[in-house]
Amino acid sequence: MEVKKIGILGAGAMGGGIAHLAAQSGFAVVLCDVKIDFVEKAVAKMEKLMAKSVEKGKMTAEQAKEVIGRITKTENMEDFKDVDFIIEAIIEDLKIKKEAFAKLDEITRDDIILGTNTSSMSITEIAAATKRPDKVVGMHFFNPAQVMKLVEVIRGYYTSDETIAATEALSKQMGKTTVEVKKDSPGFVVNRIMMASAIEAIKLVEEGVASMEDVDQAVKLGLNNPMGPFELMDFTGVDINIFVADYFYNEFKDVRWNPPLAIKQLAKAGRLGRKTGAGWYRYDK
Repeated sequence: MEVKKIGILGAGAMGGGIAHLAAQSGFAVVLCDVKIDFVEKAVAKMEKLMAKSVEKGKMTAEQAKEVIGRITKTENMEDFKDVDFIIEAIIEDLKIKKEAFAKLDEITRDDIILGTNTSSMSITEIAAATKRPDKVVGMHFFNPAQVMKLVEVIRGYYTSDETIAATEALSKQMGKTTVEVKKDSPGFVVNRIMMASAIEAIKLVEEGVASMEDVDQAVKLGLNNPMGPFELMDFTGVDINIFVADYFYNEFKDVRWNPPLAIKQLAKAGRLGRKTGAGWYRYDK
């Protein structure tokens, strides 16, 4: 089945970024969130980003206008009734995701794939809320979706080979490189590795082995990573890192995933990273 129109549920940082990417890739997009204001803000952010691209000569004003013209803004999930593919990018709450997928299952055509951009949760459990678990797949983009090259394509227990192939093909149409996650394991590939390194970095500082700044410097210069683990936690959100670590801890029942005290204290102090102006580092100076 040819995909011409993509429905994206959730207009936050990830949903908005995926919608922007899809529209830039030539797809018609239906962008939905619980409040139209959220959608309007996401589209305004796209316009601002493309205005900078126009200034730099990377695209024309007409091209930017065409991208925005491909996006339908809505707060009504019923507007997904004629889309060819769904990508869900709402809050990382399993109960809310399952409720959303049950509704998507009712609204959309039986033949379309329902993708979730979850960064760590069970595709199998999300799919259980639908009558088409073979057509439910993980499609994990990375932030910012317009820039980051990778998409993890994750199998649930019942996800079919056809669903995997179609999702990989769509990702490539958006200019992405895919990796297939063959087993539905918490955190998939990237976040499993990332959380292990983040927790270990916090322990190094708690144990007095090195300072936070030197750990970041060591990882950037020694491993050639663009950001150190503390910088990355601030970028993704301190609260998100705690949530993912807690999810791993509950799923694996392994103490190594228990979030260290230092990051819990940081969140209690309201220091959630760049989005609040302070996390491990200060950004509001």
